[in-house]
Amino acid sequence: MSMHSLRDQPFLVEVRLLRDKVPSWDQYPIDLPVTRSLETIAFHPRVTFFIGENGTGKSTLLEAMAVGLRFNPEGGSRNFRFSTRASHSQLDRFLRLSRSARRMRDGFFFRAESYYNLATEIEKLDAEEAAGPPIIGAYGGRSLHEQSHGQSFLALFSHRLRGDGLYLVDEPEAALSPNRQLALLSIIHDLVGKGSQFIIATHSPLIMAYPNAWIYLLLDDKIERVEYTDTEHFALTRAFLNDHRRMLRRLLDDEAL
Repeated sequence: MSMHSLRDQPFLVEVRLLRDKVPSWDQYPIDLPVTRSLETIAFHPRVTFFIGENGTGKSTLLEAMAVGLRFNPEGGSRNFRFSTRASHSQLDRFLRLSRSARRMRDGFFFRAESYYNLATEIEKLDAEEAAGPPIIGAYGGRSLHEQSHGQSFLALFSHRLRGDGLYLVDEPEAALSPNRQLALLSIIHDLVGKGSQFIIATHSPLIMAYPNAWIYLLLDDKIERVEYTDTEHFALTRAFLNDHRRMLRRLLDDEAL
């Protein structure tokens, strides 16, 4: 196989639920909609999105995949081993992750929910005596706690992610303004150009607009691939921007608007 064709392969090919290994369908996290509906999800070589309402299980699935790939459940690279609270779901025990022959040179699990814990762990490790350079140097050289959430999020994506890697990203829009979400799109595209693969759980209609990505919609009773312009996120955003006064009148029942 040529180096070019190998580079076109995804690092992570698919995830499959080992349904015959599930001991009970009535316990968390197996009782989540995503788990009950999950058979096999194939991943785009560049960008794949999980979308859906809160509670469908997209973040739980992403976390379980991260644990199965030996990332820290609270975020970071495979080198991080901190645990603020052991709360991950154990779903990873029932997943089979299929990988290609490609060897990833970088990898990271980003989750907005525990980003503070990650930033704290970096400061803790850098405060200890170590033979190597400070870890924060890989994140732009400035404490992540001394920046706004939005600034520190972009610092991580801009400096820490080096390319030719697999990146699992959970709700990156949590601290990003619309302008910074567009900046993140540009960073993602640059890293895709460097041979990277992203799997992203998001609610953001801006981020999920990345061209040619695969979008999986997680519903209460099924998982289906959808086109960007067929998502509720796109339709609602377009309807609101096209006539926001009309929508507000309907939502707020206020004829004065």
